[in-house]
Amino acid sequence: MPTAIILAAGRGSRMLQHTENKPKCLLEVNGTSLLERQISVFRANGVNQILVIRGYMGEAIPALSRVTFIENQRWQETNMVATLIMAAGWLRRHECIVSYGDIFYSSTTLYRLLNVDADIAITYDPNWLNLWQKRFADPLSDAETFRIDSTGRLLDIGDKTDDLEEIEGQYMGLLKFRPSGWGIVEEYIDRLPQRKADQLDMTSLLNILLTNNHFVQTVPCIGAWGEIDREHDLLVSEEVITMAEASRV
Repeated sequence: MPTAIILAAGRGSRMLQHTENKPKCLLEVNGTSLLERQISVFRANGVNQILVIRGYMGEAIPALSRVTFIENQRWQETNMVATLIMAAGWLRRHECIVSYGDIFYSSTTLYRLLNVDADIAITYDPNWLNLWQKRFADPLSDAETFRIDSTGRLLDIGDKTDDLEEIEGQYMGLLKFRPSGWGIVEEYIDRLPQRKADQLDMTSLLNILLTNNHFVQTVPCIGAWGEIDREHDLLVSEEVITMAEASRV
């Protein structure tokens, strides 16, 4: 069975007082923490082997049944990919779903990612503009390029643009690596100087793969999702989840 890896090492400084005494993964939306929401979605899809990589305020995350914790002691000086590398032993042995710790998503979206036939895959929101208009006065101030071909192959990601034609969706922070796909990633990371590897973010890693003509499959999300990056995102996420729950009644 696949393994889940939750990246929860960052500080989340833009959340101001909300993360003074706890990491972002413990922020609550409608009374349930992001971490609880993710674990519930994983287990609903039969993913019971879960690894959480902690860093900032890691001691605030309580022990959880059937959840393994490891620590990124260098969280202050490293970026997302360096945190993920700490789980290399898992990634070499198992198909792994990798999730940022500050997002939520539906069980259906996770199911689709689990079942896509690809060595490397990411989820994205094709209806991103609706959410970004709630989050930002100017959606293009935060949106990045995202283009795919007719088969769903990723063509472009992560650049700034003011052209909506270059934005066919937005990356969510939810990925899948099979051991063969992770092997490709490790080859490139191993070639980087340590300092550059430490500062590598996930979209930059994806761009390295695209530049070298590697296949990254995309999977459109279904249902409610969101990320908690700024204080206002808490209010937006509560609205998104409340609307999703009401539509199921």
